[in-house]
Amino acid sequence: MTAEHTMDTPLPNTGLMLIGMGPGRLSGMSVEALHAAKAADVRRYEAYTALWPQAELDALEAEVGTIERVMRPEVELPEALFELAQTSLVALLVVGDPLQATTHVDLQLQALEHDIECRVFHGVSITTIVTGAVGLSNYRFGRQTTLTYPYGGWIATSPLEMIAVNKARGLHSLVLFDLDPTGQGTGEQRPMKPRDAKHSFELMWNKLDEHLNQFEKESDTILIAVQEAMFKALINENMDDLPVVLCSDMGTQDQEIVFTTVGGLEHLEGGRLNCLLVPAWTSEVEEKALLRWKQE
Repeated sequence: MTAEHTMDTPLPNTGLMLIGMGPGRLSGMSVEALHAAKAADVRRYEAYTALWPQAELDALEAEVGTIERVMRPEVELPEALFELAQTSLVALLVVGDPLQATTHVDLQLQALEHDIECRVFHGVSITTIVTGAVGLSNYRFGRQTTLTYPYGGWIATSPLEMIAVNKARGLHSLVLFDLDPTGQGTGEQRPMKPRDAKHSFELMWNKLDEHLNQFEKESDTILIAVQEAMFKALINENMDDLPVVLCSDMGTQDQEIVFTTVGGLEHLEGGRLNCLLVPAWTSEVEEKALLRWKQE
């Protein structure tokens, strides 16, 4: 079975616990989450969807006990976790909230199939922090997306397509940054920097532009015409001019917000973990809120 946990609910002797660590500091974890992590017999830290600063991770380990780092294969193919959970209480520590990623929802479902009790301890997620911190209305966000590194010369264009669709609907976009240049989720992570993001944006736009230009005007379908209009409207013929908000190390003492453009990302260092907001049209209040972060 799966269950949400409260402090009044006794912890089982065996099973799996998905524990939200929050955005990046020990003091941001809930009392319930820390209590559960301490009670676990085995602790694993999922280190491929997001990362904590090493100093904070060391402090957490000193507080709750030994923590072993695991990567994508161990979570997506969880036989070893489930074997442990049959005879001990296993904690999988996840940065942010453990159910913000489809991977962890699937893990819940697999645990259910294996008759393993799975309890959830929620944490503060980037998706709940960033909109309020920047000042854009949470009600006006479309689907979020993840900006990827180019893998072997190939670049996914779906992030830019999602941004375009959101903007066409008058919706802002949350764009998370990739952590893994290999795309395998197995090696050392290298969180994307602002200049890496600018490069990925340029590659996506060039690929989409090349694709759209393959169609002769007289043979264009309505769908292709709409796509072309959407993408051209998105960037006004110049990718560098697209307004974005760079959000770095949100929810930590190093938090920084900069209102800039895709071109301006080239000159920003960013932080340990970064993401972007891409505004659609803004209300008067939202516009004033954004101007607080504008870099002169």
